[in-house]
Formats: sequence, structure tokens, C-alpha cells
Amino acid sequence: MKHESIVIKYPERIFQPENSEVNFYDDLPDLYDFFYNEKSENRRFFITDGNVASLDCMQKLIEVFNDDVYEDDCLLVLGSGEKYKNLDSVLTIVKMAMEHGFTVRDTFIGIGGGVICDLVAFAASIYKRGINLQLIPTTLLAMVDAAIGGKTGCDVDNLKNMIGTVYPASKIHIFSDFTQFTSDKQFKSGLAQVFKTAFVKDSELFDQIKNNSDLILSRDKALLQKMIKSCIKAKVQIMQEEAKKDSEKGCLHLGLTFASALETMIGLGILTNGEAVAWGISRAVTISWNKGYCSTAFKDQMLSLLNLYGWETGAIPALVTGGSFAERLIKIMHNDKKNLTEKIRLTLPKEVGQVVIEDVDDSEILKALK
Repeated sequence: MKHESIVIKYPERIFQPENSEVNFYDDLPDLYDFFYNEKSENRRFFITDGNVASLDCMQKLIEVFNDDVYEDDCLLVLGSGEKYKNLDSVLTIVKMAMEHGFTVRDTFIGIGGGVICDLVAFAASIYKRGINLQLIPTTLLAMVDAAIGGKTGCDVDNLKNMIGTVYPASKIHIFSDFTQFTSDKQFKSGLAQVFKTAFVKDSELFDQIKNNSDLILSRDKALLQKMIKSCIKAKVQIMQEEAKKDSEKGCLHLGLTFASALETMIGLGILTNGEAVAWGISRAVTISWNKGYCSTAFKDQMLSLLNLYGWETGAIPALVTGGSFAERLIKIMHNDKKNLTEKIRLTLPKEVGQVVIEDVDDSEILKALK
């Protein structure tokens, strides 16, 4: 029999930095000069991947560690791509930090795309129960999504982000010029995240996407920097508003439940996250239209805009093979961590700046996948 209960109320974010400082830069620097112009009081553990390590701006930094000049700081280069977003990579980071004696007063610095940002942030959150974290996102997706908001994690058994924490970086350094070096596939993956955020929060940004496709796809530097800043501000505002409300959260989950299930079905890394999210948005707007939440004109505009940027909007993506696609996808969607009942929780668009979050019957989802 229970004799006594005590409720402990912790201060908000007691184990995390109170704020994340997001710094924007006009030019892409030599990252050795960026970090070593002034001596740091604390040691730094740089973690990146093979693709980023090959960039010119990284060479001087890497050469320093190859020559073993700096005994206090360390550098780790991981493999590139979604297949390395696993617990083995997290443990590689943690074990190297242990071997080199990093303390909680030191800093992990992740330099890379969404995979690196998620992995390094997760490792930082669990290393000695939390070490200081800085991020330099190098892809558009990481700049507007993975590095912002504090979500961390890794994949488990082909299921996306099944293990993770919330652990914001103390500093995030945004060099928009990094977007000039990514592949078209990766660039458009980030654009899908910009599209999603603009749709749910920033009508001005949404109009820029709608009216400036040529400039955006040619990676106009001035416009991209403006879009990245707008997207980050919109995402931060959404998070702040949702934190204050007792109502359902998750407007930024638009298309995400479909996307995660699709990536799991065909294999993580086959599609970029943005490609999967864009397809997921097309299915969400179709369900919204089927339920009478949005007009035909709105549905057609959304699908047309997704097609304009080359994203798939058909019921069955071209990469899918085998039968019973809808049934297989729905089965995976039932495992989504956002579900709270036996139904599947979806974010459905009504119009720009307005969504509804609700639990949806399998039959309604099935209809949008046929």
C-alpha cells in the first residue's frame, strides 16, 4: 500500500542550455581559422563525415590533426550517409571522447548534414550525462531542420530516429554557402523542409517558394540566405507557441508520418528525407481533400507546386516494388512514435498557415494510397 508520494518539479530545461545562439555568416571560411583564431579555454572534439571532410574549407583543419600538432583537441571522420546513423556511430563518438579524456566542460562540435547533426547531438546528450554542443550544419536540410530545435537521435533496425533525446546546441553556426556544394538531390531534400515550414507558418516565405523557383533551384545566394533565416525564425516561433499551449502539438509533422514509413519500407537512405516528406505532404493534402477540409483549388495548387520542384505526388512512389503497397505502409505507420491510440495520428493541411491534427482511420489513409 502506498504510504506517501512526493512530486518533484524541475526547472524547465534543467539539463540543457537555456538558449541556442544561432549565428549567420556571409562567407564560407577556412574552418581552422574560424576555430583557432583565438585559443579556446576548453577542449573541442570535432566530428564530421567523409563528404564534408573532402571540402576545401576543411583541409587545413584536418591536416593539423593528421600531423598530431594539437594534442588537446580531437577530430573524428565518420562514414557518410543514412546507413551510418546508428548506435555504432554514437558509441564510436563516445568511446573516442572517453579515450581522450573529454570532460563535461569540453565541447562536441558536429560539422555536417542531418545525419551528423543528429548523431553528434545525441552523443553529446548522453556523454557523461551531457557535454556542451555546437553544430555547423552543411546542408540545407540541416540548416533549417536537423540543427534547429534540439531533437537528436539515430536509427534502429531500419526504423528512423527510434532512439533519441532533446538536447539543443549552445551555438549553431550557419554558413549558407555550404549549400553550393551539396548535390541536387540533397539540396532539394532541404527545400522540402523549407516548403513544409513555410506552408504551416510563413505565408511570405511560401510565396517566395511559389514565385521564385528558377532563382531557388539555381541556388541564388542572397535569396537562399534570406529563406534560411525566415525558415529558422518560423520554426522557432512554432516551437515556442506549441510549448505554451495545452492543445495538440505537431504542425511541423506535416507529411512526416508517411515519410518515415516510406523510408523504412524501401530502406533508409534510398530516398532523401526531403523527397519522402514531399511525397508525404501530397498524401496528407489528398486525405484533407477527401475529408472536405480543403478546396479542390487548394489541393491542386499544392500538388502542382510539389511537382514544380520535381517531387513525387502520385499515390505510389516510383521506387516502390511489390504488391500491397498501401497495406504494408499502413502497418509501418502504426508503429510511428507520434501515435497515441490504435489509429494513426496525422497532420492535415487546410490552407496556408492552417492544419488540423487528428487520429485517422486506416480506411481514409488507404483511399489516399490507391
